[in-house]
Amino acid sequence: MDPNSCSNIEAETKEMDARSLSASHQHSQYLHKVGIPPKQNLLREFIARVKETLFADDPLRPFKDQPRSRKLVLGIEAIFPIFEWGRSYNWRKFRGDLIAGLTIASLCIPQDIGYARLANLAPQYGLYSSFVPPLIYAFMGSSRDIAIGPVAVVSLLLGSMLSNEIDPNQNEAEYLRLAFTATFFAGITQVTLGFLRLGFLIDFLSHAAIIGFMAGAAITIALQQLKGLLGIQKFTKKTDIISVMRSVWGSVHHGWNWQTILIGVSFLSFLLLTKYIGKKNKKFFWVPAIAPLISVILSTFFVYITHAEKKGVQIVKNIEKGINPSSVNQIYFTGDYLLKGLKIGVVAGMIALTEAVAIGRTFASMKDYQLDGNKEMVALGAMNVVGSLASCYVATGSFSRSAVNFMSGCETAVSNIIMSCVVFLTLEFLTPLFKYTPNAILAAIIISAVVGLIDVKAAILVWKIDKFDFVACLGAFLGVVFASVEIGLLIAVIISFAKILLQVTRPRTAILGKVPRTNVYRNILQYPEATKVPGVLIVRVDSAIYFSNSNYVKERILRWLMDEEEKVKAACQPTIHFLIVEMSPVTDIDTSGIHALEELHRSLEKKNIQLILANPGPMVMDKLEASKFANLIGDDKIFLTVADAVSSCSPKRVENV
Repeated sequence: MDPNSCSNIEAETKEMDARSLSASHQHSQYLHKVGIPPKQNLLREFIARVKETLFADDPLRPFKDQPRSRKLVLGIEAIFPIFEWGRSYNWRKFRGDLIAGLTIASLCIPQDIGYARLANLAPQYGLYSSFVPPLIYAFMGSSRDIAIGPVAVVSLLLGSMLSNEIDPNQNEAEYLRLAFTATFFAGITQVTLGFLRLGFLIDFLSHAAIIGFMAGAAITIALQQLKGLLGIQKFTKKTDIISVMRSVWGSVHHGWNWQTILIGVSFLSFLLLTKYIGKKNKKFFWVPAIAPLISVILSTFFVYITHAEKKGVQIVKNIEKGINPSSVNQIYFTGDYLLKGLKIGVVAGMIALTEAVAIGRTFASMKDYQLDGNKEMVALGAMNVVGSLASCYVATGSFSRSAVNFMSGCETAVSNIIMSCVVFLTLEFLTPLFKYTPNAILAAIIISAVVGLIDVKAAILVWKIDKFDFVACLGAFLGVVFASVEIGLLIAVIISFAKILLQVTRPRTAILGKVPRTNVYRNILQYPEATKVPGVLIVRVDSAIYFSNSNYVKERILRWLMDEEEKVKAACQPTIHFLIVEMSPVTDIDTSGIHALEELHRSLEKKNIQLILANPGPMVMDKLEASKFANLIGDDKIFLTVADAVSSCSPKRVENV
């Protein structure tokens, strides 16, 4: 294009700007101004912020305007919800709980024996952990559907972390003491989080990371069971896939036992078939629920009549009879193992808590009732603290058992009491019957149970929704499978925090344009039909502006401006004289953010460009006034909407857009 014609357009633009500013001065009297919030008392503001952070659900609301006696009753019900829903308990509900309790008991008994082995503990400790903790939870928990007991992931995590400190074969007594110590501190961690209402901390482990972690743990657990499924006696203590497969194939010629393989593979096929039947037809949910107990009974009878243990088939042998002995004196409260138990307990407690809360929320949404997360934490913590004093290791909500509990028609937490009673009878009278139970069947039960933890559909959905989330999912998965459970967990936490930091330090910004035949301004990438206003650049910042991102926000806006100046110059369009920053998504701003705006203002002044703000929120407006920044740019440069701002600085052009 001819340079003379460009200079003519520039001259016309300046004349048009002069008329626009004159018109804007007349037009401004009709514009609504941004309100300045009243000054807040600093102490009240701080209290309000703390209350909103820790007491967002307003737990004391039921206590308002109540007599002292009623407050006492409400306080007891808050700690022990069973006294609240117990008043309306009836025979119909008990019938549902009875069936559900018996069903999950048939599932939990063989699982508990197997999960105890995952934690490198004797089988009875798995049963102990399904006796005392469910009773405590039934009185204190707020979920109607969670079934309490040992779970595969936490058992593996405990077994892995504890064995790094003490060899369970060479020093069984010390290992057991450390397990009880870790359980005690897991409970203390959970109670503390609930009591201080810090449950939001577990949300820092993203859902995507949990999906990957669980899938990796499921594969690791399944690989660990190859020892029992193939009858291998010498097996690696490492959990990564390379070490396990090297151990498996290294013993193929002299370590595998064909009788064990026959038993294990046969019953594993049976268990997977029953799972398939239950999944295809919800009416047959009870089939996979009772299949593990049937498998144990049949395999035990088979080994007993054939004396397969004499042919190399490894069996459970003796399970100690009787209910939980006291372990009060076995917990480390001093010495070197105190800190080790504390560290293991905190990690195990957080993972157990994450799994239980996720399960509880899932089933609560299905039945449309509210789950109090903080009450859940206190209940789970209390049951683990009490459990650690009664020879239990970390228990939590089990997804497989909770699903069966839900499908069986449970009405309340009484189903946990029923299950606990069945476990009590088993410990008192039935443990000798498990003497000839082959280890292969326990391995098969565990493998069939953890298969459900691998959620491929959820991983694919994560990939479709958010690629960075998928990186967290994949990182956690690979960390568990190729390194260890602890490394996988660490990777999951690191990537989750990295995502938060990335979003905080690099917030999204966008250029806005006017949607045709409206007074609305939107992102031009989302709305390609939206048109830019000549001589005006409109930028939106989609985040609070803090010290962590203030410099980036300033530089990104200047880069937008530089890019736009190059475009309008190449197209011989009117030069940019106004930069409007849409601030409705900016929920807050700090001193660094104000300083960045001041620097932006100075940079724009050198270019003869006016800085204009649109729709700052109350917190932001209060700080703009307190810092005198509003006076710096002028109160007439802060508008209620982008449309007002554009109309004020360039009304003639808006009419033509």
